[in-house]
Amino acid sequence: MSVTIWHNPKCGTSRNTLALIRATGVEPVVVDYLKDTPDAATLARVAAAVGGAVALLRVKGTPAEALGLVGADDATILAAMATHPILINRPVVIGPRGTVLARPSERALAVLDTALPADFVKEDGEIVRPA
Repeated sequence: MSVTIWHNPKCGTSRNTLALIRATGVEPVVVDYLKDTPDAATLARVAAAVGGAVALLRVKGTPAEALGLVGADDATILAAMATHPILINRPVVIGPRGTVLARPSERALAVLDTALPADFVKEDGEIVRPA
């Protein structure tokens, strides 16, 4: 199975996650979800895998509060995400061992079949060590 990352190149965590996956030797399918928004069924499936739409909802720096999404039900949140992809928290990594919201970025390692072969240094200098 391939690995897919829902990526925002402006997000440091997303950039770190993409680089971390590549450091394992895996070249993921990179989906710029802001330009290529997942359909409603995919959003629902991913939300269920990461703990529900609330877990997938990004509030900071988005119109989530203005749209009345804080405390809203999953269907309302998912419909808003389909229209406003900036509401989708990132990065989402879909791998052979499941789906994860990779915050922090090293959470992505849990869904990969390939281990990190050596220390990985994030943009901010934090070191992720192999398990």
